[in-house]
Amino acid sequence: MNLREDTHWSYGVFSFAMDARGQRPWVIYAPVQTDKTKESLAELVKEMHDVTTDRPLTADELQGAKDRQTLTLAGRWETGNAVSAALQEIATFGLPEDYYQTYASRIRALTPAEVAKVASEFVKPNHEVWVVVGDRAKIEAGVRELNLGDLQFLNPDGSVQGTTP
Repeated sequence: MNLREDTHWSYGVFSFAMDARGQRPWVIYAPVQTDKTKESLAELVKEMHDVTTDRPLTADELQGAKDRQTLTLAGRWETGNAVSAALQEIATFGLPEDYYQTYASRIRALTPAEVAKVASEFVKPNHEVWVVVGDRAKIEAGVRELNLGDLQFLNPDGSVQGTTP
């Protein structure tokens, strides 16, 4: 929320865990002003680290997340493809048959302590892979200043252009 409401550097930042067996990637999608790329990336890094240590989710943040996960359920299965995808998810991940019938009540029952415990197990500070897309001439120096690791540059076709420390 700070990139949208406090700093006004973005119209919105979204994050989600992708369904997978085993290790699950956490994706943060944050379109920001080009001239605030460094600052925005620094804020995202800080948020990722803070949620596992100094600043777990507040009650309001947790309630907002619960609302987003539960109040949108009614529209989630509006098409045959959506219902098929939900059934496929149940089969693929070995979920119980009543997974979606009990989903909302399980989400609403989550406590801040339970969420903090999962965050500390799931969010791994210093193990992030940041993919930054933008005008290299305008953002590279700032991204380098953050010292997040080696930079790798890709060509438009996805091939590696080069890696630099």
